[in-house]
Amino acid sequence: MKKMSNIYESAANTLGIFNSPCLTKVELRVACKGISDRDALSKPDPCVILKMQSHGQWFEVDRTEVIRTCINPVFSKLFTVDFYFEEVQRLRFEVHDISSNHNGLKEADFLGGMECTLGQIVSQRKLSKSLLKHGNTAGKSSITVIAEELSGNDDYVELSFSARKLDDKDFFSKSDPFLEIFRMNDDATQQLVHRTEVVMNNLNPAWKTFKVSVNSLCSGDQDRKLKCIVWDWDSNGKHDFIGEFSSTFKEMRGAMEGRQVQWECINPKYKAKKKNYKNSGIVILNQCKIHKMHSFLDYIMGGCQIQFTVAIDFTASNGDPRNSCSLHYIHPYQPNEYLKALVAVGEICQDYDSDKMFPAFGFGARIPPEYKVSHDFAINFNEDNPECAGIQGVVEAYQSCLPKLQLYGPTNIAPIIQKVAKSASEETNTKEASQYFILLILTDGVITDMADTREAIVHASHLPMSVIIVGVGNADFSDMQMLDGDDGILRSPKGEPVLRDIVQFVPFRNFKHASPAALAKSVLAEVPNQVVDYYNGKGIKPKCVSEYESSRTLAP
Repeated sequence: MKKMSNIYESAANTLGIFNSPCLTKVELRVACKGISDRDALSKPDPCVILKMQSHGQWFEVDRTEVIRTCINPVFSKLFTVDFYFEEVQRLRFEVHDISSNHNGLKEADFLGGMECTLGQIVSQRKLSKSLLKHGNTAGKSSITVIAEELSGNDDYVELSFSARKLDDKDFFSKSDPFLEIFRMNDDATQQLVHRTEVVMNNLNPAWKTFKVSVNSLCSGDQDRKLKCIVWDWDSNGKHDFIGEFSSTFKEMRGAMEGRQVQWECINPKYKAKKKNYKNSGIVILNQCKIHKMHSFLDYIMGGCQIQFTVAIDFTASNGDPRNSCSLHYIHPYQPNEYLKALVAVGEICQDYDSDKMFPAFGFGARIPPEYKVSHDFAINFNEDNPECAGIQGVVEAYQSCLPKLQLYGPTNIAPIIQKVAKSASEETNTKEASQYFILLILTDGVITDMADTREAIVHASHLPMSVIIVGVGNADFSDMQMLDGDDGILRSPKGEPVLRDIVQFVPFRNFKHASPAALAKSVLAEVPNQVVDYYNGKGIKPKCVSEYESSRTLAP
C-alpha cells in the first residue's frame, strides 16, 4: 500500500481544479414591502420563488414558505446557493400570490419580479430593489435580499420547542401560537432566524422540530443574544403578542443529552401593570442536537478513496475505426476525442485513488470469440479482472482492443451503470466513508435504453456513486440533458425521484478548443458536493478525523 501522504499531496495539488477557485455557500434571506393584491379587498398570500439562469434558461432553485394575508412579508425560509467568484450567476426572485386552495402557479398570481446577480447581493450584503410587474413596470412594492456567507462552520443544529400555559388571546377559542426566533446583530438590528408553524387552538403547543445552520442562528458566536417571541396567529395578519424571552445558543446547548431548558415567556406591558403577574406561559426546549457537516476534504483526508471506472461507446455510429473520419480513429500524432476526454478527467481522478487501478469497460460492440453484442465487456478482455494500471493502462487497452471488435449497437448504458452500482452497494455494507465510485461514460450518441437508464440512475442515487457522461462528436444530445437533473427532477419510469442529483452531462464539443483542465473542471465541479451530500445525508463521518478538520471545529 502506498503511503497515504502521497495521495494527499497530489490531491492538494489538483484541488485547485476540484474546488473551484472560490466555492462558498451563501445564505439568502428575503423580505418584501408593500405588495398589493389584484383583489383590493383582500391581502395576498405571498411566496418568493428563486430562479437561476443556466444556458439562457431560467429554472427554479427553491421557494419560500407561503405567508398568509400579508403585504410586508419577512420570510423564514433561507435560500442556500453556491457562490463562484469567477462566474456571473444571474438570479431572479419572483413573488407569487399562492391562494390556499392550490399550491401551483397561475399567470394571474404573479405579483412582481426582480433580477440581479449573486455577485451584486454578496458585494452589497443587502440589496433592495423595486418589484417589476409584467412589462417591466415598477409599482410601489419592493424586495430586499440579505446575503451571508457560510464561512468555515457548516454545522447545523436541530431544535425542538414546546410551551405550556400560554395566555389565551381569543374570545371564542384558545390561542393559535407560533414562535419566532431572532438573532441580534452587532449593529443592533435583528434578523429572523426561524418561524415555526402555527398550532391551532392550543395553549400547550408542541412545535415541529426544525434545523438551522449554526451560522444562521448565532453567526458562530455562542454568546450572541437571541430574542424569541410567541404570537397568537390571526387570519387577518394582525397577530397578537403573547410574550417574549431572550437566550443564547450556549444556553440552548443545555438541552443536549435528554435535558430540557425552559424560559418564562414575559409580556412587558402586563409585567409593568399587573402586580401579581408571573408570566404569560413557559417555553421549553426539549432537544438541541448539533450535526457536524463534513467537507469533501474531510472525507478525502480521512482516507476515502475515489474508485474511478471508465465505459466507452463502441457502437457503429462512431464510424469504422480504420477510417480517418471515425471518432475512434487512432491518429499517429494526435489523440481522438475519446482519448482526450478520458485523459482530462482520469488524470484528476487518479490522484484520489491509491492503487491507481481502473476498471475499463466497453458497450455496444460484438466481441470475440463468439461476436455476440455486449454492453459491459472488459476492454482488456479479462472479465475476472477488468482493471488497467493507471490512465495509461486504460489508453493502451483501448488501442489494442479496437481492431478486435465489431462496432455494433444499440447504445445501452443501463447495464454498465448497474454493474458499478453493484460494487457501490457492496460498499454500503461497510457503513464507512472508504470508497466512492465515479463512472465516466464516453458516448457518441443518444442512448436507446432511456427508461432503463433512468431506473438505474434513480437506484444509484441511493449509493456512494456519481455518473459523468461526456458526449463525443456532433450528435444532438438534447435528450441527454434530461439525465442531468439540473433543470428539473429526474424520475424513474414509475415516477420515483432521484434521491440526489448524481449525473453530470457535458458535450465534448463545448471544450474542443479549451484546455483539458477546463473540461475536467466542468465535469468534476459537482463531484465534491455529491460526495459530501451522500455521506452527510447518511450520517457517515470521515474514517479518521484529519488535522485539517480538527482545526475548523466550533469550540464547545
